[in-house]
Amino acid sequence: MSVRNSAGLLIIESASGPVLPTADEIYSVVKEGFTQVQGVQVAADAFHETGLVFSSEPAAPTLVLSAEVEIGGEPKIVCQLAGAAESQIEPASTAPGFQADYVIIGQTWFPLPLGTANDFTNMLAACRAKDASHLNLGEYLEVLKRGTAFRIDDRAAPQLAAGTLAARIGTAVPLGLAGTPYPYQLVGLQWLGFMARHGVGAIIADEMGLGKTLQVIAVLLTETIAGRRPSLVICPATILENWRRELLRFAPALSVRVHAGPRRTGRIGELGETDVTICSYETMVGDISLFRAINWNVVALDEAQNIKNPAARRTLRSKEIPKRAAIAITGTPVENRLQDLWSITDFILPGYLGTLGDFEAAHPDTLAGARDLEPLVSALMLRRRVRDVAQDLPARIDVPVPLVMDVDSAAAYEDIRKEVALQHPQNPDLPALIKLRLFCAHPWAAGKLKNGGDPVRCSPKLQRCLEILEEIVASGEKALVFTSFNEAADIIADKIAEVFEVPVGKINGSVSVRERQPIVDEFSAVKGAAILVLNPKAAGTGLNIAAANHVIHYNLEWNPAVEDQASARAHRRGQALPVTIHRMFYTDTVEEVIDERMARKRSIAGQAVVGTTGAAEDLTDIVRALQRTPKRAN
Repeated sequence: MSVRNSAGLLIIESASGPVLPTADEIYSVVKEGFTQVQGVQVAADAFHETGLVFSSEPAAPTLVLSAEVEIGGEPKIVCQLAGAAESQIEPASTAPGFQADYVIIGQTWFPLPLGTANDFTNMLAACRAKDASHLNLGEYLEVLKRGTAFRIDDRAAPQLAAGTLAARIGTAVPLGLAGTPYPYQLVGLQWLGFMARHGVGAIIADEMGLGKTLQVIAVLLTETIAGRRPSLVICPATILENWRRELLRFAPALSVRVHAGPRRTGRIGELGETDVTICSYETMVGDISLFRAINWNVVALDEAQNIKNPAARRTLRSKEIPKRAAIAITGTPVENRLQDLWSITDFILPGYLGTLGDFEAAHPDTLAGARDLEPLVSALMLRRRVRDVAQDLPARIDVPVPLVMDVDSAAAYEDIRKEVALQHPQNPDLPALIKLRLFCAHPWAAGKLKNGGDPVRCSPKLQRCLEILEEIVASGEKALVFTSFNEAADIIADKIAEVFEVPVGKINGSVSVRERQPIVDEFSAVKGAAILVLNPKAAGTGLNIAAANHVIHYNLEWNPAVEDQASARAHRRGQALPVTIHRMFYTDTVEEVIDERMARKRSIAGQAVVGTTGAAEDLTDIVRALQRTPKRAN
């Protein structure tokens, strides 16, 4: 009777064929004087003749995870049971139908704790893994989540990190997607599609201006074409209209419903029959019983930092919505604490990072805690910065920011519109539009809706402006905010200073020409985030403010040249990064007419900077502006 060591397996050679003993059986012969294994006579000497030393102390049960990713293919992920001892790790060998529960490290045999092999098999079953030698990404993440009884040696993490994996799985343009994505967007949308296809949650955390919305729309389109629907997008109320327009622009084949306002549906069937439903966080909370009754395919949260507080109602309710896959869209996955990322991750992959208490104990809010956390979330979060993909981008990125007035604002705007129309029944001129434009800048500037103490409550535009600035400030970048109305500029600057602990400067006609450049110099010298609120006529020419790479046109200018000259304060020589131009306007108001007018003029001119045209065309646009009313949208 002999025993041989075959690639880490101890095999008893018997007359009836080879026998594969367990660790307990080997230990009983070598250490306890037993002479029989599975009915076969065997002596301890036969084991010692293999040249091995037999340890009485078990090795620490360990999972070794590794991965290979071929270009254009799916990752092949392997999970091996292993043992760790003497600072070394060795996989436990396998044979058909047999998983060894011991390891051989060097010339020493180590048992694994009793029941380890069964624990390994049961753990894989709980992860729904059919083959430990070929896990998919979802199964791999489940192993990380459920394999708490084992040490984990994750050698797969670098290969499966979103940035690495995304670059390897292909970049085909989805069928039916209108427009041409940039190369980095193709990489991102394919990665998001891969994650959604496997039912795995994902965080798209690209910096502002890189087109996260387009990438998510491509996934919603691909999923719908594959027969997986309906999907739900939850976002701040200020960007409902932007989502509607972007879906219409990039995926016109999809049916889209904005679930908002007093006339929104209360019928499950209507939402279930729509490809993509869009609603605000507030509406989602109020209608949670409706959303819980639908088995959604993809649920996407835009501005997902809105659920950073684990105890907030919107956070708790969003996690109650049934979904096959989830996408969190945020440029600031960690705003203040690592807990922010726990809350977002708990939405896309519930329980993956454990309970909040477990998470806080394992990952304190320190640099070391962040370093330990990074490998766990690297497969779930794709983040590109503007400077990383600058070569793919134009020097100037124009981002329309369409907004819909709330009911009270729309009613107040309509009162002003009727008043102006009565005062100028024939041949209205540009001054006739000033009060409407003032109201669009801020109702207080037009003497309206002053019954509230907070200027944000009556202005969706100011609210959205602060949301945009929140991401800019969190990224440590600088922004210029242009408005031609000094009353609005004061309101904006005061609110920014109240909300953000960053330097806020202001230049308008009351600041002398001699004082303006020192304000710009002080702004440029700030290390980190800072904001300037500027009048485009006072600060729109002559100043070089290349320290800022974000421009917010808080109200659009009737003369496009004024806006373009203002944008050129940041978008000029000396600017090292692409400049993102955010253009804010209310739909169905004078501001949308101005936006349409600018698009028309630029189309005709075929260039970025255009001037004014004749009075006849101005009059036509003025009349159109006086006829446009937001009341139709409510």
